[in-house]
Amino acid sequence: MEDLEDVAGASNGSGEPAPESAGEPPAETAPGSGVLGNDVEPSAETAIMPKGTKYGTFAGVFVPTLLTILGVIMYLRTGWVVGNAGLIGSLLVIGLAFGIVTATGLSMSSITTNIRIGAGGAYSIISQSLGLEVGGAVGIPLYLAQALAVTMYIFGFREGWLWVFPDHTALLVDLSAFVLIFGIAYISASLAFRVQYVILAVIVTSLISVAVAAATGSMVVPFEEIQLWGDFPGAPEDNFPGVSFWVVFAVFFPAATGIMAGANMSGELKNPRTSIPLGTMSAIGLSFVIYVLIAIWLLRSAPTEELLTNYTVMIDMAYWGAPVVAGLLGATFSSALASAVGAPRILQALGNHDILPASSWMSQRTDAGEPRNAMMITGGLVLAALMVRDLNAIAPLITMFFLITYTMINVVVFVEQTLGLVSFRPILRLPRTVSFAGAAGCLLAMFIVNPTFGLAALAIVVVFYGVLVRRTLDHSMADVRSGLFVSLAEWAAKKVKDLSSRQERAWKPNILVPIRDADTLRGSFLFVQDLAAPKGAVNLLGLDSKDASDDLARQIEDITSAFRKRGVFASSAVVSADRFAPSLTASIQTMQGAFFKPNILFLPLPDDDELEGDYGHLVHTASDQQMGTCIYAPHRRAGLGQRETVNVWINDRSPDWKVSMDIGNLDLPVLMAYKLKRNWNAEMRLLTVVRSEEQADDARAFLHTLTDLARMPEATAEVHVGDFESYLEEAPRGDVNIFGLMDPPNFARMREIVTRTRTSGLFVRDSGTESALA
Repeated sequence: MEDLEDVAGASNGSGEPAPESAGEPPAETAPGSGVLGNDVEPSAETAIMPKGTKYGTFAGVFVPTLLTILGVIMYLRTGWVVGNAGLIGSLLVIGLAFGIVTATGLSMSSITTNIRIGAGGAYSIISQSLGLEVGGAVGIPLYLAQALAVTMYIFGFREGWLWVFPDHTALLVDLSAFVLIFGIAYISASLAFRVQYVILAVIVTSLISVAVAAATGSMVVPFEEIQLWGDFPGAPEDNFPGVSFWVVFAVFFPAATGIMAGANMSGELKNPRTSIPLGTMSAIGLSFVIYVLIAIWLLRSAPTEELLTNYTVMIDMAYWGAPVVAGLLGATFSSALASAVGAPRILQALGNHDILPASSWMSQRTDAGEPRNAMMITGGLVLAALMVRDLNAIAPLITMFFLITYTMINVVVFVEQTLGLVSFRPILRLPRTVSFAGAAGCLLAMFIVNPTFGLAALAIVVVFYGVLVRRTLDHSMADVRSGLFVSLAEWAAKKVKDLSSRQERAWKPNILVPIRDADTLRGSFLFVQDLAAPKGAVNLLGLDSKDASDDLARQIEDITSAFRKRGVFASSAVVSADRFAPSLTASIQTMQGAFFKPNILFLPLPDDDELEGDYGHLVHTASDQQMGTCIYAPHRRAGLGQRETVNVWINDRSPDWKVSMDIGNLDLPVLMAYKLKRNWNAEMRLLTVVRSEEQADDARAFLHTLTDLARMPEATAEVHVGDFESYLEEAPRGDVNIFGLMDPPNFARMREIVTRTRTSGLFVRDSGTESALA
């Protein structure tokens, strides 16, 4: 064993842009129009934008958003809110709820001025930033929430209808409303918008009735008698048990949601980059003013007792009650109609990217741009939910899905703002505090409204994400995930530079594999994988010479992909290399400037004298650059056998069998053996040969201490007294034998050892930066 590297002596100590096409000049595009000119290639999103009627800010965004916010809670629960909370408390409830959705609306407005938003509204926004997996994980629950919200609004419409016509059959009212709503939505979104104009007129009339009442003397309660902070007694159906401020907030908060009603139509807007910010924020601002004025009017128009007990107080106190009743019915009907129009468009957008089964079918549209197939699926889902007759049990879950969507919109903007990428150039710029406050507010609202359903909704989103990650999705749509991870890596790199230069505790294999012939690597592919897995990395360096195969780059890329599919991070590069050793030496030296630089050079046993000379030079270069070296010598017939046993051979250290933190050229061999043991679920042996029984006792003590300090108690140790040469053939056979790499490398000796042991060999030299005892 004298000519093998002694354990104690091995530590060295030390995209061009595409050229313009000739021919026709590009079409002129009006500045800010949001329409792509012929000289701009459409993005993956805009390429699948529907054809057909396009809508402007007022019809496409402002009206549906306003009508969704001015819903049933305004008519039936605002009085109860102000009766419980008083003037200051109710204004705080309204302000907090609208503050959260205002921050979200601003975040959504900012991001839509930065991207070419496609169909699907929030789904498109999230997907273009955080990827299709995150977008789909949020988009699927958002679609379900939007579809089931139709059912909830129909139930609300039925309650208002039965209040006027108590003799009508509830199921018949539900089915009639369903047929009417989906009939309008199925015909066209244009018809739905025209119907919403009628409903808008009805709601405006109801508000005029309230204003006339206020002007003609309904506000009989003196301002000084208004209760500034309420007693929060609760609801009459519960016999006024007493509630907290947050319970009242939870009842009111759904009134402030619905801000996505216009964004859901993003695929059919003339200019979504302008219409979504302007229409959404205008609707939020106007509805906030309306809610505040109604709260003050109710407080001055009715005593607290009536506000608490009479849910229809707004109808009773208005100048004309009929318009308010019509407004209540119109509000629920319009909200259902907006959801019935928006939900299929989310589903159709999910289908565009193959998120769901039968995506190609559900993504189809008519020549007019109507998603009829997605509409039929949504109609069937709503009809099935109507037959359940009561969705109160899952109503909070619907709200949670909306809140998760709002949270992710804010998170998207916050991430983009934080990354500071050049691509993030929104026309509407916001301070990061806005998006952060919006995300925090949405999460707070989730766990205030219903913490159980909040956790359930988050769990559902995580499950959807896990399923989508395992699928192969079309990632032609650009996102910022790579920028996010690069920023995290840059931050980590800067932190690491400030820490100690010794990183033994953080060591993991980062293997550099030079390749002149891809077939050679295919033979050792699984072995390299097992040395690197699960957390290590493999760097493939193609050396393209005149003797290399013509498609070396493609073959290396295929092998790189194979490593990644097996869970091992791999990267590759190909360099021109007329001479093997100088080219590889220059590459190794260049890589030392990288943060994630290779720390192990993996070489197959050379098969000619010239290459042997190159290897001797490369081993010294690797040592100078603090890289370990592994030379793999496979047995011609045995290969790696059954992958059940790994032998690590340790040189006779007599008389110095003391263990210290510097154990010589044994750190990397032990670590490589341990990696193989874990990945093969194999047995690990430590073998050594000494000349006397006295030395054997010292060697056993050394090996016992080594396995204890290295935290490998399952490794067995065998000490043989006798001659090393004879023991080579008698020793317990392993599937791979790991030896220290001698200096200079003796390749004839390596071949002899492989032949005599009838086992593949791995000859290893430490870098000096790893430690088996760390």
